[in-house]
Amino acid sequence: MTTPQDSSIRPELRPRTLIAAYASGAFPMPDPEDGSRMLWFSPDPRGLLPLDERFHVPRRLQRTIRQGRFVLTIDRAFEAVMRGCAQRKEGTWITRDFIEAYGRLHQLGLAHSVEAWEPDAVGTPAPPAGGVYGVALGGAFFAESMFHRRTDAGKVALVGLIQHLRRRGFVLCDVQWLTRHLHQFGAYAVPRAEYLSLLSQALAARVHFTEQPPPAGHQG
Repeated sequence: MTTPQDSSIRPELRPRTLIAAYASGAFPMPDPEDGSRMLWFSPDPRGLLPLDERFHVPRRLQRTIRQGRFVLTIDRAFEAVMRGCAQRKEGTWITRDFIEAYGRLHQLGLAHSVEAWEPDAVGTPAPPAGGVYGVALGGAFFAESMFHRRTDAGKVALVGLIQHLRRRGFVLCDVQWLTRHLHQFGAYAVPRAEYLSLLSQALAARVHFTEQPPPAGHQG
């Protein structure tokens, strides 16, 4: 049933539809030739980030983290992270419809962000220096996008995300496609059939992204 709060969201981007899609291994993106039409993707192979010792932090990034150039927060500026991802020079699929739809998932406790701030910007109206956001269902996290306004800020947020997922007991971090950028962190690809098996196991895990579980009837 659609709630009044969801009535303005496109039917294919309403929470129930998105949850069902992610749980079945699919995710949405607008048709590049017709933005009014939504396409559903389930790549084969599928890109994953490891949540064990295979996750690799490049040496230079390790130095940046040790220097304390950025302070990390969780779910402090979800919409600002989405808007930062939408403003990347290389282009984006993150439209106003997506910001509204995933904002609703965030309100339901199913979409989350990790923000990286310059130390003197924490607690001010300034936007984060970088961040990453995604969707959490059971023990699976579907990383959607990341951005940076300061060098390495997005990468530091990604490292913080992986560390957080480990602490919370997550077993799967989906990054959709394997890219050269993600490969430096140890990302790898698996066939779709294997991915769907891993996803099924992850969805059964009784873990939560935050201490506060999502409302009854939802996973995350």
